[in-house]
Amino acid sequence: MVNCEDVLHFLDTYLNSAQIPDASRNGLQVEGTPRVGKIVFGVSASLQLFHKAKAAGADMIIVHHGLLWGQEQPLTGLFKERVAFLLKNDINLVAYHLPLDKHSVIGHNACLMRAVNAQRVQPFGVYHGETIGFSGVVNAPLDQLVTTLENYCQTKAQVFAYGPKEIGSLAVVSGGAHSLLPQAISQKMDLYVTGVVDEPVQEWCREGHINCVALGHYNSEKAGIKALMELVAKRFEVQTEFIDVANPI
Repeated sequence: MVNCEDVLHFLDTYLNSAQIPDASRNGLQVEGTPRVGKIVFGVSASLQLFHKAKAAGADMIIVHHGLLWGQEQPLTGLFKERVAFLLKNDINLVAYHLPLDKHSVIGHNACLMRAVNAQRVQPFGVYHGETIGFSGVVNAPLDQLVTTLENYCQTKAQVFAYGPKEIGSLAVVSGGAHSLLPQAISQKMDLYVTGVVDEPVQEWCREGHINCVALGHYNSEKAGIKALMELVAKRFEVQTEFIDVANPI
């Protein structure tokens, strides 16, 4: 068992969350028991995750997509049900959004770059004033990189193959980051990797002579939360478990 405050202080410091502007209320979102023996990790807050976490004996849930975004909202409807479940069962809810996107070691994008053995990695992708992704160099066929990413994320990718078949450079921004594709085009990248795309992407790729691989918002953001779990397991004497609430989007 550990103190909840000790876990929060470590994570807030390690992820530098106070210094990163974000719509998400990063850190503790719902307060539960002050002593923690088991922490469940997941991508997104939901009643399904909460029920599974309770069944697993969790005292704390840590996610990438939490419940609190932007301005305050009334405790009604689904939001009320989610918060009420956590309070009734004395479970802490903790969330880290952009801090987990952009972290250079355990962030989703850093993990994806390591998965394809990218070299000369540097920050890429400005989102609301924060650089949240990475770019780098590789030397591999597009098909091989797609297979590697699909296996790593345990998903089936959507591929827009309008660029070189042999990839020398790529940029990665997980999640819902199709709007950053023009930044990859302007930097003459061969490949852009993200989570989900929208209607303009196909023609952007065709006109920009670039490949785009979409791994799914959910599946592209499992890596960082799993890496965070491994870090916490090494740092604290607590049980940890990743719960996969599968999502095709």
